[in-house]
Amino acid sequence: MFLGIEIGGTKLQLGVGRGDGHIVKLWRGRVDALAGGEGIRRQILAAVPELLTSAGLDRSALRGIGVGFGGPTDDATQSVVKSHHIAGWDNFPLAAWLTELLGLPTVICNDADVAGLAEALHGAGQGLSPIFYITVGTGVGGGLIINGEVYRGVGRGAAEIGHIVISESDDDGKRGLIVEDFSAGLGIERAAKKLIEGGTKFDHLDTTQPITTKAIANAARLGDYHARRLYSIATQSLATAIDHVVTLLCPRRVIIGGGVSLIGDELFFEPIRRYVAERGMQALAGLTDIVPAALGEEVVIHGALALARRKFEGK
Repeated sequence: MFLGIEIGGTKLQLGVGRGDGHIVKLWRGRVDALAGGEGIRRQILAAVPELLTSAGLDRSALRGIGVGFGGPTDDATQSVVKSHHIAGWDNFPLAAWLTELLGLPTVICNDADVAGLAEALHGAGQGLSPIFYITVGTGVGGGLIINGEVYRGVGRGAAEIGHIVISESDDDGKRGLIVEDFSAGLGIERAAKKLIEGGTKFDHLDTTQPITTKAIANAARLGDYHARRLYSIATQSLATAIDHVVTLLCPRRVIIGGGVSLIGDELFFEPIRRYVAERGMQALAGLTDIVPAALGEEVVIHGALALARRKFEGK
């Protein structure tokens, strides 16, 4: 039995299982961004005994820990490089910290990479290769899985589709605007708030309440012009990046998960498929399909458990 941990920009999940596509027990919590990395680490230490008790397991039943972290990680040092959303993670020796405190060997990797591994082994990518996985949530992450193995470049990650530059510069001209700026949940929320501050009136968005991606998605489903426009920009930016992926790698399947993708086919998947089909390299047309992820909110836990199983059992 293994312990899987997902450390994201908005949520924290822990699960126990054998890494075979089945989770025995799951613990889920919200991340307090203001508490930073230290706050999340306190949450993990408090959650482990709670999870094991609810699962009826003793810690001695665990053989190791797998972690999917929401940011770049270093394979050689098994440490976090940084989080793009939560302070307090720069160069943090996460694997060593967990091993010292919980007494279990630990392996860590980027969350999109382990999610891609899970979808390739147990989800929408079973039996196919290569698989390119994309998560569109707080940020935008990617993972390339070839013959059931995560491609990690030279060891600090690869397939970072969320950081592909889409526009030359932001308003002050200091940096290129990336896919995350347009397509991630935080990017969509920022764009909506900017419109509201500029006097734009949304027909189906209650601006007296917190402006969340979920609220904007609900407004878009109801036909709100401005909400739909935000999703149109988000999907076109993501589709542009996917077109680059197809041109460079020609994966057999692109699998998209994450909260933003849950708005559905009409406003998310259909525009992306149409854009890629119309704009992509014609010699590669029809070779890559684009589908929703199959493993839902537990995908990173499935991947973290599979990662631990491969590391500590070799299978």
